[in-house]
Amino acid sequence: MSRIGKAFDGKKAFIPFITCGDPDLAVTEEIVLAAAEAGADLIELGIPFSDPVAEGPVIMDADERALKNGVTTDQIFELVKRLRRTLDIPLVFMTYANVVFSYGSERFLKNAAEAGIDGLILPDVPFEEKEDFRPVCREYGIDLISMIAPTSENRIAKIASEAEGFLYIVSSLGVTGVRTDITTDIGRMVDIVRANTDIPCAVGFGISTPEQAAAMAELSDGAIVGSAIVKLIGTYGRQAAGPAAEYIRSMAAAVHAQNHQKPE
Repeated sequence: MSRIGKAFDGKKAFIPFITCGDPDLAVTEEIVLAAAEAGADLIELGIPFSDPVAEGPVIMDADERALKNGVTTDQIFELVKRLRRTLDIPLVFMTYANVVFSYGSERFLKNAAEAGIDGLILPDVPFEEKEDFRPVCREYGIDLISMIAPTSENRIAKIASEAEGFLYIVSSLGVTGVRTDITTDIGRMVDIVRANTDIPCAVGFGISTPEQAAAMAELSDGAIVGSAIVKLIGTYGRQAAGPAAEYIRSMAAAVHAQNHQKPE
């Protein structure tokens, strides 16, 4: 079983997102290790990009700070290699098509696989265009993780049937960011997914409280949290590892409390 498969095997997964290089890569390394220790089951690592169209202001600002610090994709590969000396949980890159294209798709995926990356999420690549990346992802054993949005409607079954790794269910329309209420009918989306694939699905976008995380994990196989963590890191800067770990611990506990409710 793959590392991603193991993260969901018989349990709900809590998945934090962290922007690499904000405030710097040494702190990112500290935060990732602290997140794993605090109960994260899989970690999404954001490779910063100058025009992150799916992101709200919190992650946009983090990308801007990281890029101003001169963070490069090569430095992020080296970070992953260091993390892999002690971490065995799945690590997934989340970035944009242009980052991969400008680096060279073949070279990017080869280096990502050698560093120890398990999956790739490209929010600006529509399902219909994933074949631009999927063959080379498969060549290097990296899952190309698909996203399903409330607008996917009659495409949900098709996307689910071709899914790899896990499915990222987008809880709300618009960009990433903290939301007070999540009003999308997630249960219906999950039902369609489960009718078409055994691949696990996790819900992200807008989750910021343990109660929201628990509710989304009860409906699906896990919860993804990005903006709330990135905002904490922006607030605490180089002292962010402790507060981030404390927050992640509370969120992971809320998600893991749903394990007994996971359907057979």
